[in-house]
Amino acid sequence: MSALNRALLVSEIFPPRTGGSGRWFWEVYRRLPHQDYWIAAGDGSGSEQFDWTHDLNVVRLPLSQREWGIARPGGLRAYAERIRDLRRLVKKHHITMVHCGRCLPEGVMALGLKALTGTPYGCYVHGEDVSTALHSREHTWLVRRVLNGSRFLIANSRNTANLLHRDWGVPMSRISLLHPGVDTTRFTPTPRERAVRDRLGWGDRPVILTVGRLQLRKGHDQLIRAMVQIRGRVPDALYAIAGDGEELEPLRRLVASEGLEEHVQFLGEIEDQRLIECYQQCDVFVLPNRTVGRDIEGFGMVLLEAQACGRPVIAGDSGGTAETMRVSETGLIVPCDGPDQLAHQVAELLADPDRMERMGQAGRRHVLERFDWDALAIDAAKIFSDARSGAPLPSTLTPVA
Repeated sequence: MSALNRALLVSEIFPPRTGGSGRWFWEVYRRLPHQDYWIAAGDGSGSEQFDWTHDLNVVRLPLSQREWGIARPGGLRAYAERIRDLRRLVKKHHITMVHCGRCLPEGVMALGLKALTGTPYGCYVHGEDVSTALHSREHTWLVRRVLNGSRFLIANSRNTANLLHRDWGVPMSRISLLHPGVDTTRFTPTPRERAVRDRLGWGDRPVILTVGRLQLRKGHDQLIRAMVQIRGRVPDALYAIAGDGEELEPLRRLVASEGLEEHVQFLGEIEDQRLIECYQQCDVFVLPNRTVGRDIEGFGMVLLEAQACGRPVIAGDSGGTAETMRVSETGLIVPCDGPDQLAHQVAELLADPDRMERMGQAGRRHVLERFDWDALAIDAAKIFSDARSGAPLPSTLTPVA
C-alpha cells in the first residue's frame, strides 16, 4: 500500500479495553505494515500507558456514545462531533479507506464521513451486533444504510454471514469470512503447577473456567445453577468466573441463594498473563452461551484461547461457537437454556481425565492448524487489497439453511 493509499480502523473497543473484538483488531493490525494503517481507538483508563508499549499509529478519540441512534439531539450531536474528528484524521494522514469495528456506532460515523468526503469504508460484523439492532426500528434503519453503503463486509463466522444474508438481504458475494484467532506463542499448554493454582486460590480442586463479559447471553447463571448438580458428583468442584459486567450483582445473589459461595469464584477483570495462567491451569473451559432475544454469541474467541492452552471446551448451542472447535474431538456443544444437560456434560468430562487430556491435545493441534494470527493477518491483508482495487472479494460463502 502506498503512502497515498492508507486505511483507518475506527473502533471504540481496542486495548487496553478488554473485549474479543478489540483483541481481534490488535492482533491483526499489529501484523500489517504499520506505515499503511492508522487506528482511531476509543480512549479510557490506561490508554496512554498502553500506547507507550507499541509502535502502531493510534489516535485516541472519545468514541463512546450513550445514543447510537440519531433521532434524539444528543445522538446526532455526538455523531457530528466524531465525524468531524475523523474527517481531520482522513485529511491529515491521506486516508483512502475506513475500516469500521462495528456497524453501530462506528459504521454510522463512516457513513457520514463518506457523504462528506467520498471516503469508502468497510465493516466488521460480529453477529450479536446486527441481531440486537433488529430490536430497534431506528437501529435497523441505520444498520441497513451502513451495510448498503459499505465497500466490503467481514463476518467473524459463517453463522454471522448467514445472519447478514437471511435477515438483512446481503448477498453472500459481498461478505468475506475472517475468523478471529489466537496468539499460539502466548497461549500455550503448561503442566499443572501447584504454586500457580495456590496463587489463584484453586489448590487441587477441579476447576471449571469461564472468561468473558458478564452478560445474560454468556449463560453464567446456567452454569451456576448446574453447579448444584455437578458438586453432587464432584464434591470439591470450583467454578471460576473471569470478567466483569452488568450481571455481576445478579450472579452474586444467585450464588448466595443456591448456597454455592464455596464453589463459585469471581475473579473480576484480570490482566493477560494471569488470564493465560487461568486457561492453562483450569480443568475444563465452559462458555455456556445461549440466545437471549436476538442477542447471540457471534463466535467465541475465548474458546480458541482455551484450546490453544490445551484445555477441553464446552459451549452453548447458539450462534457461531461450534465453528471454534471440532465438535466431540476438541469440545462439546450443549443446549444451555437450562442447567441439566450442562451439568451432565461437565460432570462426565471432569470424571474422565484421559478424555480431557485427549481433547486438550487435539484442541491445541486444531488451533495451530486453523486459527494462528499470522495466517489470519495475511487473509485480512488480501481482503483489504481486493476491496481497494475493486476486485471480487475472497468469499466462498454459501447460504446456510
